[in-house]
Amino acid sequence: MAPRRRGGADIVRPFRILAGPSGRRLVTAIPFIWLAVFFLAPFAIVFGISLSQSRFGIPPYEPLIRGGEILARLDNYSFLLSDALYINALLNSLQIAATSAIICLLIGYPIALGIARAPQQWRAPLLLAVILPFWTSFLIRVYAWIGLLKNDGLINNLLEIVGLIDAPLQLLQTSFAVHLGIVYSYLPFMVLPLYAALERQDTSLLEAASDLGARPWRAFVTITLPLSMPGVIAGFLLVFIPAVGEFVIPELLGDSATAMIGKVLWTEFFNNRDWPLASALAVSILVLIVAPLAWLEHMRHRRANALS
Repeated sequence: MAPRRRGGADIVRPFRILAGPSGRRLVTAIPFIWLAVFFLAPFAIVFGISLSQSRFGIPPYEPLIRGGEILARLDNYSFLLSDALYINALLNSLQIAATSAIICLLIGYPIALGIARAPQQWRAPLLLAVILPFWTSFLIRVYAWIGLLKNDGLINNLLEIVGLIDAPLQLLQTSFAVHLGIVYSYLPFMVLPLYAALERQDTSLLEAASDLGARPWRAFVTITLPLSMPGVIAGFLLVFIPAVGEFVIPELLGDSATAMIGKVLWTEFFNNRDWPLASALAVSILVLIVAPLAWLEHMRHRRANALS
C-alpha cells in the first residue's frame, strides 16, 4: 500500500498554531526568557555579591546567608558615594562618552545622508566600506593607533618632514587620543541607524519643499532632520552606552588623567580582588544608565498614547 501523503492542512497546521493567541504568546515569550536567563539572572548574582563583604579566599567575598541569617549590607554603595575616585571616574566616563557620541553624530550624519542619497547601485559598496573595519580585530585596530600617534610615529614624522613642527607632539596618552580611538571604533554604530532612518524617508517631501521655495538647508532642518531623529537617538545610544564602560581604548591610548570607570572596575576585580565593591560599582553604572532610558521610554509611550 502506497504511503499516505500529508495534506495541505497538515502542512499549514503548525503555522496556524503559531498565528493563534497561544502561539503569539509563545513567540513573544522567547525574548523575555532569553533576557531572564542571560541578563536578569547574572544581574541578580552581581547584585547579591555587591551586598557582601570582601575576604581572602575562594570566592573572595563573604556569603550572604550564614546560619539562616541574611548578612546583606549597603556599605559598598555608601563607600562609592563618599570616595572621589569613583565619582570622578564616573563623571569622566560620562563626559568622554557624551563628547565622543556627539563627534560621531557630526561625522556620521553627513556620511549616512550621502549614502542614503547615493544611487542605488552604490549604496551596498558604501555600506560595506563603513563596516569593513569590523573585519579586523578591535584590539589590533586600537594598537594601530599607537603606531600612528606615538612620538616617533607616522603622524609626527610626517608633520616634521613637511616642516609644520620642530619637535614631536604629545598625541598618545592624552584625552585627544581617547576621543579619537572611541570615535574611530564606534563611528559605524552611528552611521548604520542613521542610514536606516534616512533611507526610508520620502524624497517627494523635499521636492515639494523645493517647489514651495524652501532652500536646501531649510528643507533639511524642517524635514530631513526631524524625520531622522529616531536614527539620531538610536545611534547616540549605541555609541554612548558602550563608550561609558570602555576599557581597552583608555588603557592603551590614555593616561591616568583619562581614567574611566571601566579601568577602575577592572582594577577592583583583578588587582584589588574586591569583588563586592566592583559589583556595587557595576550595578551603580547600570542603574545610572538604564534608569534615565527607561524614564524616557515611559514618557515617549505616554506622549504617543496621549496623541492617539
